Amino acid sequence: MYNVTLIPGDGIGPEVANATKAVVDATGIQINWEEVNAGEAVYEKVGTLVPDEVYASIEKNRLALKGPITTPIGKGFRSINVMLRTKYDLYSNVRPSRNFKGIDTPFNNVNMTIFRENTEGLYIGEEKVVDNNTTEATKRITRSGSLRICREAFEYAKKLGKKTVCAAHKANILKITDGLFLECAREVAKDYPEITLKEVIIDNMCMQMVSNPSQFEVIVTMNLYGDILSDLAAGLVGGLGIVPGANIGEDIAIFEAVHGSAPDIAGKNLANPTALIVSAVMMLNHIGETKKAKIIEEAVEETLAEGKYKTKDLGGNASTTEYTEALIAKIKAKI
Repeated sequence: MYNVTLIPGDGIGPEVANATKAVVDATGIQINWEEVNAGEAVYEKVGTLVPDEVYASIEKNRLALKGPITTPIGKGFRSINVMLRTKYDLYSNVRPSRNFKGIDTPFNNVNMTIFRENTEGLYIGEEKVVDNNTTEATKRITRSGSLRICREAFEYAKKLGKKTVCAAHKANILKITDGLFLECAREVAKDYPEITLKEVIIDNMCMQMVSNPSQFEVIVTMNLYGDILSDLAAGLVGGLGIVPGANIGEDIAIFEAVHGSAPDIAGKNLANPTALIVSAVMMLNHIGETKKAKIIEEAVEETLAEGKYKTKDLGGNASTTEYTEALIAKIKAKI
């Protein structure tokens, strides 16, 4: 029996969370879903974005699955995602992006995973007003933080038999901060002689990704660059509705859908739960339930390829319920 904190989130969050629970449970795995919530809807009820019960559940279970959360717009509200990453030192943001048959995209051979350093860089949130004309933000890069995210990327590449790891940087201009990151990437690369380290300047990286994305297998980079590149990669394969995400630390991991809460379709049974479902696949792989993960992954692949039960955002007419039931039927046929 596994204990997992489930944070449904805002908007379509509860719908995609329920769909994901049903799909995972269909494999027969024993999971105790401990449901707590955070976000805008919670704030409106209790006056806090992240109630103490959320932290308590995460700290007890050490494993969480999170739907899309809305941070209210306005001064004084810090991103909930950043809060959780910082509090639990979830330094490794992992975002795989790959093609699914049945989803038309400009490229048909994309299969890359981006490792984004998740706790440093400009996202530490240290900003100040210098005067009426000037503001400043601190970009902090550490040797320890850079070494550990680079090692995560190389270990992943080694485990999956990948031949290259690409370090995206701007060390030609930011010679101290990005220079340190690049130095760490080179240092780690020496321990993996079977894997080639590629060094690509971030602006060129963007151009290369939209012109020849199949050349990239594993990418490692700093926080802001990783945020941008991971969404760009999602756009290459069909959008945020089909890509998973994970925030992993030493002993706590939070898996999440990275798309928005889509309040305009909330409650209408139109939401696409694929992103959270494949995030749950990542979670199952993380805890060693690789066979269950593979069953779900195959069900998603087959259902999308057949095309009969695609949701509206993917060009189909299926409801959330119809798509979920199609996946469950595939899963039950495999077990």
